[in-house]
Amino acid sequence: MSYTIIDCHTHVYPDKIALKAADSIGKFYDISMRMDGSVSGLLKVMEEEGVSKSLICSAALTADRVPTINDFIASTVKSHPDKLMGLMTLHPDMENPQAEVERAMKMGLKGVKLHPDMQKFALDDPICYKMYAACEGVCPMLLHTGDNRYRYSNPDMVPRMLDKFPRLTLICAHMGGYSEWDEAAKCLKDTNVYVDCSSTFFAVDREKTLELFDLFGEDRILFGSDYPMWHVGDEIRTLLSMDLSEKALNKIFNENIMKILP
Repeated sequence: MSYTIIDCHTHVYPDKIALKAADSIGKFYDISMRMDGSVSGLLKVMEEEGVSKSLICSAALTADRVPTINDFIASTVKSHPDKLMGLMTLHPDMENPQAEVERAMKMGLKGVKLHPDMQKFALDDPICYKMYAACEGVCPMLLHTGDNRYRYSNPDMVPRMLDKFPRLTLICAHMGGYSEWDEAAKCLKDTNVYVDCSSTFFAVDREKTLELFDLFGEDRILFGSDYPMWHVGDEIRTLLSMDLSEKALNKIFNENIMKILP
């Protein structure tokens, strides 16, 4: 059976800096990038692997870069509206994140992507509250969650976020906790967060992956490749090899993310 596939976690950069940006990510994680981070590279692999749409994003490492990055994401989506959707970036040092959320959504962006480890802020730091307040009940937020080298994005912070902002729609990337999958399972199983399966299959074996899938349930899992880190075709084939039901695969590949997006 063929599936409508939406890749809900991809990173793209302007052509002139794409290779440099992808290389920087590779050094951050000590992982060789499979792809080059360019928009054209993403569109090419989408065509080859039958991906219907991709949700693109890029994180601002400083507050002053936020508008420029959001303009780039919005203009890229506008150039390929049948293939791409976009997430804005925010930064806790911004004076008025609500105004930027409103501006970016008027440009057609669908939500927010934050990467606490790269942006260097803790998810439960009060400095972030104005960002969360701007998004609560308005748009979903995709969070890089978990990394055993840092304390910025540990999964145990997410329930504390939701206690203060219960109407936040959160997608916790990497099955809720990159390199901290057991911690994610413990901290997030009883919340209402969604998780995506990006940057998980390379490190987690089939048995553990299925355990995580059972824990979160088919209604809370999204498909994501984490382009340019991984090749979307490999990620699709790994997911298909899990022998999930057609109903579950349809939810993971497209139905769940379309339920979330405004």
